[in-house]
Amino acid sequence: MSNQRWMDAALALASRGRGRTAPNPNVGCIIVADHKVVGRGWTQPGGRPHAEAMALAQAGEKSRGATVYVTLEPCAHLSPRGPACADLLILSNVARVVVAMGDPDARTNGTGIARLREAGITVDVGIGDAAARRQIAGFLTRQSRQRPHVTLKLALSLDGAMALGSGVSKWITGPQARAHAHLERARHEAILVGRATIEADAPALDVRLDGLAERAPRRLILSHTPAFAHPDAGVAWENLAAPDAIGALDAVDHLLIEGGPTTAAAFLAADLVDRLLLYRAPILIGGGRTLPDIGLTDLAAAHGRWVLTDARALGSDRLEVYECVRERAGTVTPGAGE
Repeated sequence: MSNQRWMDAALALASRGRGRTAPNPNVGCIIVADHKVVGRGWTQPGGRPHAEAMALAQAGEKSRGATVYVTLEPCAHLSPRGPACADLLILSNVARVVVAMGDPDARTNGTGIARLREAGITVDVGIGDAAARRQIAGFLTRQSRQRPHVTLKLALSLDGAMALGSGVSKWITGPQARAHAHLERARHEAILVGRATIEADAPALDVRLDGLAERAPRRLILSHTPAFAHPDAGVAWENLAAPDAIGALDAVDHLLIEGGPTTAAAFLAADLVDRLLLYRAPILIGGGRTLPDIGLTDLAAAHGRWVLTDARALGSDRLEVYECVRERAGTVTPGAGE
């Protein structure tokens, strides 16, 4: 296999931790010896063990002289929760480390790579960089913008309606699209809907996929009424008074917005959406509820704002994924992850 294929496998492992590792990034690691995988790891819930530590523990003595593929620069800082991964790799006598991207955390930023090279280990950097940045977008956004990475999910009819005129939106899309949406829920620490959606649809916002039910995200309601209570008193809900309140959410690096139209428009108008999931169903509604004003006054300003990164059929529906065009995340502040 090529270096890119091995890194793709490490990136796939990293995705297993998404939505569960905050405040640490979700990282993947594969150790290869004689063209065979001898160790695999990904950041565990809560941020420890790190991916490299897990993979090295699995590989044992087989890591000697091996090549390590890791999606983020191995950490170089001391932590009461565990040793630095750069030191673990050196002690394991690996021969080569392939790193997708450097760690912008000021405690490691280049230090991990330098330490490996000083120990005589060959280090290559940059294979899979773009994919790695998407993989840890929550970590990078939290540190550069002091808020979670926000994904807005919109289920639309062909004529752009998000719900009937009454506000009811169950169900615009089919079962395959809804299953994919549940997978997305499992990849986020928190999920948010507006009060109107609660009153119209009373969504459970859980994860109804075999083996992933325990990964249901925290449930948030956008409501100007602090005392608003969800009809289901047996489920824990948290109220947010405004979109910009998401910055104060603890241990949330990935936030999924599921509706409705007014809530979606509020986050778009506040420029707080980083990723769009558009599920488009082959139906016409007519007179349905659509996206309200988002503050756009010039059509020219709308162009070039979103870039398509994925598109696929989900049964009779179609999914399109867009990312907001922003500058690359800046320097990560010290103390962000351990």
